[in-house]
Amino acid sequence: MTTPQLLQFPASGPVEVTVRDDDRTQAFLLLHGGGGVATMTGFADLLAERTRSRVLLPTHPGFNGTPKAAELTDVTALAKAYVAMLDHLDVSNVTVAGNSFGGWLAAEIALLRSPRVSRAVIIDGIGIEVDGHPLADVRGKTVAEIQQFSFHDPAKAPTPPAGSTGPSPDVLALVGYTGPTMSDPTLAERLATADLPVHVLWGESDRIADPQYGEAFAAAIPGATFTVLPRTGHLPQVETPEELLAALVALAA
Repeated sequence: MTTPQLLQFPASGPVEVTVRDDDRTQAFLLLHGGGGVATMTGFADLLAERTRSRVLLPTHPGFNGTPKAAELTDVTALAKAYVAMLDHLDVSNVTVAGNSFGGWLAAEIALLRSPRVSRAVIIDGIGIEVDGHPLADVRGKTVAEIQQFSFHDPAKAPTPPAGSTGPSPDVLALVGYTGPTMSDPTLAERLATADLPVHVLWGESDRIADPQYGEAFAAAIPGATFTVLPRTGHLPQVETPEELLAALVALAA
């Protein structure tokens, strides 16, 4: 396992991103959601080990106490920063895979048409608005309360850190990018211009964004595929990592 690196590169100005880089051949950029980078670390290890891939796992600036540049005002700005990061690292043929907020980020990266990105995988993403299927409002909820919405089997949820009785600080960082609604009313319409392969994977028991929301996400993207993962909630990489790995390997074949 490599140690985290602190990179500086130009986006609209200097931006620092802490990124773990397992440097191998095939490349994946994994994007975590509002639960923080810890929700993706174990899966990054599994993906790198099983596929011998280069796995980039950034911590979104502002999460886990990392610095956040003033230029990073919304999701699109962060997506542009990650495309600049790929340029900085000179990596190509990248599969961008994001969960929850990371799924929204993956969609925004797909819309930027970087020649370094070959496909996008949206895993229980958020960001669009779907009539009759609102996102669960997690603002003000504790980690334990959010886990009840996020798992098919809440017994598989990680034990919250000792003393974590208040709202998760990473949820506050999340709202700093998404705004209070955690959605963008323009996103679904903009997704109609996506022109690279996009795959949408969804946990059948997701209660943050239900499968009908996922179907709408896929329907907004020309040619996107939609796959339901059984016995899985909002965090497949935590709850059913082997099933998620199999799905990613199949898509990359």
